Amino acid sequence: MNHSDNLKKGEKGAWISIFAYIVLATSKLVVAALGNSEALRADGLNNASDVVASIAVLIGLKISRKPPDEDHHYGHFRAETIASLFAAFIMMLVGIQVIIETVQSILKQHYVQPDMLTAWTALVAAIIMFMVYFYNLRLSKAVASSALYAAAQDNRSDALVSIGAFIGIIGAQFGLFWLDPIAGLVVGFIICKTAWDIFKDATHTLTDGFDEKQIEKIKLSVLKDPDVKQLYDIKGRIHGNQAFIDITILVDPNLNVEESHAITERIERYLYKEHHITHAQIHIEPYQTF
Repeated sequence: MNHSDNLKKGEKGAWISIFAYIVLATSKLVVAALGNSEALRADGLNNASDVVASIAVLIGLKISRKPPDEDHHYGHFRAETIASLFAAFIMMLVGIQVIIETVQSILKQHYVQPDMLTAWTALVAAIIMFMVYFYNLRLSKAVASSALYAAAQDNRSDALVSIGAFIGIIGAQFGLFWLDPIAGLVVGFIICKTAWDIFKDATHTLTDGFDEKQIEKIKLSVLKDPDVKQLYDIKGRIHGNQAFIDITILVDPNLNVEESHAITERIERYLYKEHHITHAQIHIEPYQTF
């Protein structure tokens, strides 16, 4: 199964997230309004933003499946990363909004004891989101999708946010009325932190960043080939979840074209086997001894 087929399977995870977020956001906002809980309201707004983010991931997965064309010779795999970046912006805006509104509530010192229904709503939502998280995490690894992996991390963050809301509401039942809006404030910061992590990973990929430790592992693998006299240069970049590696090696100058080509094919097969590298551009130059 190729990467395009994997991305199609990954769309199932995005659809599950969208459905879960719509149900949870609606439930939380309604119950929060009836039960007077700032923490649950913040949690509901977080899920509402996640609907938009999950739709962005779904669109990104669909675009990534498009084959190369006249002006996208390397395919459309980076649409996944752009989708993750868009999702991060949406989450950050909502997180900032939650923080501002919660701080205003705290400054007004208008504390109201939330209804216990809001606590049970938050707890059930946390359980549901942990189930969605584990499903999407497993699926993201199976289909090798960076966008779906980012969505899974967001699912986990949402589950933790709901647990935080639950704790805040329970505390308010024991007279700690300020704990509910404080929980809402913590929710806002968690949303912003998750958004920042996704943004940082996406921008690193879009600016052709590549893991230095992974480069070193690939370098050592290439040098294991007995016909490689020296590895002159190695570069890497990411398209979606596809690694594109450019390598320049030095070999015996007396080898003919067929023999040199055999070396590149052998290295390509080894890189795919050991590091799942599907795109390796290997340039051969003569090794000179002085």
